[in-house]
Amino acid sequence: MRFLVLMAEADHYARWDAATAAQQQEAFDHLAGFAEAVARRGSVLHGEALARPTEAQTLRAGAATEGPYAETTEQLGGFFLVDLPDRDTAVELARLLPPAWTVEVRPVVEM
Repeated sequence: MRFLVLMAEADHYARWDAATAAQQQEAFDHLAGFAEAVARRGSVLHGEALARPTEAQTLRAGAATEGPYAETTEQLGGFFLVDLPDRDTAVELARLLPPAWTVEVRPVVEM
């Protein structure tokens, strides 16, 4: 089964900019640990960090607006698309991501 693992954090980009090199490395270590654990039980199909919300453009009922979908302090910073046996496994492995982040594990609809 495929799952989209979304990673968000309150004021993610400001916090990242203010983080020390050691704090940033700790986050990278969590990301690498997650990717390695997924590879042992399934596969990482894709993963990316996302540009800042200010660079987004949102479409609503035919109108385009600059910026993110909603005004919120929690910002989506990146994602992984993974293929794993089941949701329980996806959630278990998602716990390896940085604990300060909000992580959503959502099944991908097979079309």
